Amino acid sequence: MKAKIFIAGSGGIGQAAGLILSETNIMDTEIFFGDISQYAIEGAAQFVAEGCINTPKVHTVLMSSDGSNPAMDEALSQCDVILDCLPGSQAPRIASLAKKFNCHYANLTEYVQETNDIKEISKDAETAFVLQTGLAPGFINILASQLFKEFCQDFNVDQADTMKMKVGAISKHAAAPYFYAFTWSPIGVATEYLKDAEVVRDYKKTNVPALSGLDSIIIDGLLYEDNYTSGGAADLPDAFSKQVKNLDYKTLRYPGHYQWVKNTINAIPSGDDQIKSLEKIMLDNIPSVEDDVVVIYASVEGRDSKGNLRAKERSYTIEPSYVGRKKLRAIQSTTAAPLCQVAYMMLSNNWKGTILQSQLETESFLNGPFVKAIYGKY
Repeated sequence: MKAKIFIAGSGGIGQAAGLILSETNIMDTEIFFGDISQYAIEGAAQFVAEGCINTPKVHTVLMSSDGSNPAMDEALSQCDVILDCLPGSQAPRIASLAKKFNCHYANLTEYVQETNDIKEISKDAETAFVLQTGLAPGFINILASQLFKEFCQDFNVDQADTMKMKVGAISKHAAAPYFYAFTWSPIGVATEYLKDAEVVRDYKKTNVPALSGLDSIIIDGLLYEDNYTSGGAADLPDAFSKQVKNLDYKTLRYPGHYQWVKNTINAIPSGDDQIKSLEKIMLDNIPSVEDDVVVIYASVEGRDSKGNLRAKERSYTIEPSYVGRKKLRAIQSTTAAPLCQVAYMMLSNNWKGTILQSQLETESFLNGPFVKAIYGKY
């Protein structure tokens, strides 16, 4: 399979996606790196060139900060797929360009309003628009959907009491008082801590305030705290509201971090932009690190056909790994691999219009070549 793929956004995730796609033997891929920074696109091209054992085919495209420009138009007119790794606020713009140039489109953003905007843009498109397909939202939602399918099959039921999804992109070490280090976008962290989370309660979709559900869990013998954050549930609250009584997504952190965050938010002066203020405070106090780990947990619990309480669970702990000659951080590989898998699936199928996480074929995704290479065989 030959493919020309435009990667919008040349940061860590875009670079990882470019390397994974260039290094694979499954597709013959030509990559177009796009960004508003010449430095970023040149750095991404160099990253792939240095990392590939194979000889990559890579181009760079300097993007405009809004709308389009002749270089973008020329590149997009050649491409089959756009993988959107830009900040979530840019997603509707890039989706509109995908529709204009008849490209398949996939993105990563957990932003709810922008996702709704793209549903409108793509509802009559001739190509596929797969939304929220990174790690969380993304992989975690497909994992939970698969567990629900297994739960119903194994226990001869069609409903469950709870579906729980939890993901943490964390550092291996975390000092007091914040018990955290940045492994991905600071603005993304601040946003998910302050925007409401969508959940299901008593078979009805509703919103709860972010950081309003602090709890503890032991995963693979280690203690974590979890709390509601926005966006990670994708479309599952809509898809499962008639089948699962209580459903939610939470972000995993080390004990103590969420108390520091709540104290910090409470100290922000009234009237200030809380997201920008929280981002600045965190950047001033919390370091960024390369040595990270991604912890993933999903469960479905309920009664079997005989009334016995049952549960299906699955967890992953993923550390940095090599693709070609480059060592990718865990957050890079676990986010980019689902994006690449969806690109492969879009090119392999005659999909059109909006495709949400609950609509993806779970087993094909979980055992797809790009996902399996990072997460292991399901």
